[in-house]
Amino acid sequence: MSMSEKIRILLIKRKTNISGLAEKLGTSQGNLSNKLKRDNFSENELIEIGNALDCDFIGNFKMRDSVYCLKIKIRRGMCN
Repeated sequence: MSMSEKIRILLIKRKTNISGLAEKLGTSQGNLSNKLKRDNFSENELIEIGNALDCDFIGNFKMRDSVYCLKIKIRRGMCN
């Protein structure tokens, strides 16, 4: 599942739309729509989107040769 698809699901769960999210992010609806179409987000943008939708952005790396998983949890721009 692409990041854009995940963001669209969050919009439905939070009962908002692209325009509402764009307003919270201080950008235009057109700009956000284009980013969703390209599925092109930086880590900082994903953190901002998470904050705007009252969510935590969590990135994961799982080592192929190990049972360990490095989980990076980012909330409001700070690692916990």
